[in-house]
Amino acid sequence: MNRREFIKHTTAAVAGTTLLFGACNKQTESSPIVSTTGEMTKRINPNTGDEVSLLGYGMMRLPGKEAADGAPYELDQVVINELVDYALEHGVNYFDTAPVYCRGLSEQATGTALARHPRNKYFVATKLSNFSPDTWSREESMAMFERSLKYLQTDYVDYLLLHSVGGTAAGKNSLQTFEGRYMNNGILDWLVEQKAKGRIRNLGFSYHGDVNIFDMLLRWHDEGKYHWDFVQIQLNFLDWNHAKVQSAGNTNASYLYAELEKRGIPSIVMEPLLGGRLAKQPAHILREMKQKDVHATPAEWAFRYAGTPKGILTVLSGMTYMEHLKENCATYSPLRPITPDEDSMLMQLADAICNLKAIPCTACNYCMPCPYGIDIPAVFGYYNACLTEGLLPEGDKHDTAYRKARKKWLVGYDKKVERMRQADHCIGCKHCLSHCPQRINIPAQMQMIDKIAEQLKQS
Repeated sequence: MNRREFIKHTTAAVAGTTLLFGACNKQTESSPIVSTTGEMTKRINPNTGDEVSLLGYGMMRLPGKEAADGAPYELDQVVINELVDYALEHGVNYFDTAPVYCRGLSEQATGTALARHPRNKYFVATKLSNFSPDTWSREESMAMFERSLKYLQTDYVDYLLLHSVGGTAAGKNSLQTFEGRYMNNGILDWLVEQKAKGRIRNLGFSYHGDVNIFDMLLRWHDEGKYHWDFVQIQLNFLDWNHAKVQSAGNTNASYLYAELEKRGIPSIVMEPLLGGRLAKQPAHILREMKQKDVHATPAEWAFRYAGTPKGILTVLSGMTYMEHLKENCATYSPLRPITPDEDSMLMQLADAICNLKAIPCTACNYCMPCPYGIDIPAVFGYYNACLTEGLLPEGDKHDTAYRKARKKWLVGYDKKVERMRQADHCIGCKHCLSHCPQRINIPAQMQMIDKIAEQLKQS
């Protein structure tokens, strides 16, 4: 049974917040998946019985403070505390961080904010982010985990992830990279031991890149070699069927979710907005959305879509601002599941969005810092915003409208990205390529954007 058929079937049988659909089958239909406590929709972790908020707080885009010249970057702990307090007060109890988030400061900030609350009131997730070969040794990987516990001010982690499996590093292929990070050093077996000791309550992985690694890890699960309590995947209404269109190295969310759902492995969703891309839509797509619900924002549509499948445990959102936190809390308090008609509309809109040919950057910042100082996410963000809003100058170069549009584009570029950090400073060193989970050919895209900028400057 496909997604739409399942939605249609269950819509007739189930009403309200208990309507949760499976992508390809109904194998876990009898599991106690959903519960509502207060206002926030909660999902039941079938491994532990924990009630997890459908909205999870992704601590990768935390607010920073303006620093004096030469001062180190720092996060705004006061604001972070306020955000965490509001989240907890409104039912959010899942907080996801990593050693590499926010220039290495996220775990400390998350730990400081959460330690002000009873430990049994929240679930904390972090990752073994041993990306660089100099962290692949058993000693360095173990030390990273121990630092995470220290920074988070806890003696156990509720959810521990092998971070971004499927990628490559140091000229090695995806399998060699995975073996170097987790197998050759015995660290995966060590993590299993830590779980047995209660220092890890749930062990899983986040996936980007080579689908063969994803399939291999699920085979291990089937064979009883390793048990995965959960898996984190990129899922949104664009990536459901169009992930490979966005980037050949990606895998459609429909496949990833179906493979997890049929095994009864809970899915955790990352990038429900694709780094904010789905929160801003061109006028013609926005009109279609407004015809269905005049009051709903594009972000609300995206979050409702990501939260509807029954096998989703929580949907992560990197919320920098209080207004975004409040909107997302409202969307899931409680969840209004996507109907078959709405699903059909979003699939049609996904087709239209693909035609925009946006760069599939999610602003994860894994590519940063650039050795030559380029602000890669900002450059891509500006290009995509102009594409979405139809701001790229077109037509007769001598026309008044073109001249105004040209000036607006160039001035906007300088405002959004410092000149010394723009695309023209890319030398094609390819340092960034192995770090991008979306497998974007960053140097080629930088060259394309620089060409546009130069043509506009010379016109």
